[in-house]
Amino acid sequence: MGKILYGASGIEIELEDRAMAHLQAVVASKLRRGEGFFLNWKDDVAVGDGHSACWIAPNIPLFFKYYGSRNIELNRQWLEIMTMGANSNGGLQLGDEPSINAPVQANGNGNGSAS
Repeated sequence: MGKILYGASGIEIELEDRAMAHLQAVVASKLRRGEGFFLNWKDDVAVGDGHSACWIAPNIPLFFKYYGSRNIELNRQWLEIMTMGANSNGGLQLGDEPSINAPVQANGNGNGSAS
């Protein structure tokens, strides 16, 4: 389990290292192009079982803290789904990794993308 520290707000977003590695790749790609997007996630039951969202933009510092030390092999299909979500009006919806043979939906409504 790792965490993303979001800007100077003190917000911490906890994620499994594998999901965070995929998110970091998508964030890096978007920010290199100067593009912002919404990041959405379902909150844990311990904090109310709601949902949260934050605006990811080039001028907001992010810090990715991984608790594992091993390199993570990225799933190209998950990256594509997350990128489609980040490119949509609703933003990237964090979700579970798709199975190897799950279809990538052209409208960005697959697992891990905006709905």
